[in-house]
Amino acid sequence: QVQLVESGGGLVQAGGSLRLSCEASGRTLSTYAMGWFRQAPGKEREFVARISRSGSITYYADSVKGRFTSSRDNAKNMVYLQMNSLKPEDTAVYYCGADSGYTYTPHAQDMEYWGKGTLVTVSS
Repeated sequence: QVQLVESGGGLVQAGGSLRLSCEASGRTLSTYAMGWFRQAPGKEREFVARISRSGSITYYADSVKGRFTSSRDNAKNMVYLQMNSLKPEDTAVYYCGADSGYTYTPHAQDMEYWGKGTLVTVSS
């Protein structure tokens, strides 16, 4: 089992940047592929990014491609989401999730473990 804690959210103006962190405890983080998802008020949780166990393969939602970058430091049990050129429509609670599977999936229901999320608010 792994416990996940997100941090780094906050209020930022449009065009600004934030870096989210996801710290894992329990099992070694390298056991899992990691995903970032977000959920805006009244909307379903949606896929943002996924990073492979080694960090060598990443996937991004079209809405964030070119603006967001996911990385990981398995030695520190940390995963990161660098968010640049933020837009008001990026406002949401951001969650990291852990997946022990080996097949790429953008579906929230395929994540086995979740953090409690961190709120990102982008003002116009």
